[in-house]
Amino acid sequence: MPNFFPIKVAAIGTGNVGKHALTQLINDPRFELTAVWVSSESKAGKDAAELAGLQDPTGILATTDLDAVLATQPACAVYTALADNRLPDALEDYRRILEAGVNVVGSSAVFLQHPWQVLPAELITPIEDAARKGSSTIFVNGIDPGFANDLLPMALAGTCQNIQQIRCMEIINYDTYDSAAVMFDVMGFGGSLDETPMLLQPGVLSLAWGSVVRQLAAGLGIELDEVTETHVRVPAPEDFDIAAGPIAKGTTAAIRFEVRGMKDGEIAVVLEHVTRLRDDLCPDWPQPAQHGGSYRIEITGEPSYALDLCLSSPHGDHNHAGLVATAARVVNAIPAVIDAAPGIVTARELPLITGEGLYAAS
Repeated sequence: MPNFFPIKVAAIGTGNVGKHALTQLINDPRFELTAVWVSSESKAGKDAAELAGLQDPTGILATTDLDAVLATQPACAVYTALADNRLPDALEDYRRILEAGVNVVGSSAVFLQHPWQVLPAELITPIEDAARKGSSTIFVNGIDPGFANDLLPMALAGTCQNIQQIRCMEIINYDTYDSAAVMFDVMGFGGSLDETPMLLQPGVLSLAWGSVVRQLAAGLGIELDEVTETHVRVPAPEDFDIAAGPIAKGTTAAIRFEVRGMKDGEIAVVLEHVTRLRDDLCPDWPQPAQHGGSYRIEITGEPSYALDLCLSSPHGDHNHAGLVATAARVVNAIPAVIDAAPGIVTARELPLITGEGLYAAS
C-alpha cells in the first residue's frame, strides 16, 4: 500500500553513520522523528539536533532505554549502532524491535545484508520469527557492504550475455576515518603483525563480507562450492598519526584482503579491500580512481566492464562521503521497506530506490 507522509521513525545510534542518518531524519519532510536511542549516559538527555550538529532544537531527547523508544510507536527504526564488537546485543535489539511490530533499516551488522549460508540458523531464526510475529521487515545495507557491491554489480551483470567473474573492490585511504574502535580494535591498524585482530581471525572476513559474495552468486543463479578468504598486512615505515590515533613504526598500516566465492575451482565472485593509511604505502597495490579512495566493479564476461565509483562531498572528504552514503542508503529505503513483505529483505527484493523527494535547488 502507499505510504502516508510523514513516516514516524526512531534513530538507534548516533555515531559516525548515525549522526548523518539523524540529520536526514530531522530535515527530510518525509519523516517525523519520534525518539533517539544512544549507548552512553553522556549523550542521554541531549536534544536530537545537538547530536546531529544542527541548530534548531527538536524537543526529542536521547535515551538509553530501548523500551522507551519503542513506546513512541515508530513505523520504522533506523539502526546504526555499532554491532561489530557487540553482536549478541545487536541481534537481540533487532529481535525486540521487530517483535514490537517496528520495521528496521540498518547499517549493521553487515552480514545481515544477505545472511543465508553466512550465519548459522540459530542466529537468523530468532530475527525471522520476530519479524513474522510483529509483521515487520528488516533491511540492512549501506555503501559497502551494500550499494557498491550489490545493486551496482547486479545492474551491470544484467547487461551481459555471459559472465566469468564479478569483482567488487574498495580502494580507500582510511587515515581520516575517526573511529578508534573500528580502526584499532576491529581492523588491527597500529597493532603488531604478530597478533591477529578481530577482522582477520579465521572466518570473520567470510562472515562480514560473505553476504556480498553469496548475494552476488544468488543474482547469478549459482550455488557456490565454498567461500575462502586471504589477506596480507604491511607495516608502517615510520611513526605517523591518523584521525583515530598514532600509528607506530612496524605496526599494521595497510591491509589487503579478498573474500572469494568459489565455483568448480574458479573464483566466480570476489570482494576485495585495499586499505591504506597513507597514499604512498604499497604503490604496487591497486590505486583508487580519485585521491583518497574509490570503489571499483570489474566484470569479466561478454561484454566486460570496469566501473569506478568516486565519492565526494562539499562538507568533507571521501570517508565523510561514504558515511553519508551509508546513512542515506538505508534512510531512503524506509518507504520501500515498510511496504515490503515481513522478514529479512535484501537489495534483490526491494524496488529501485530513485531519490524521489530529494531534489534541492543549489
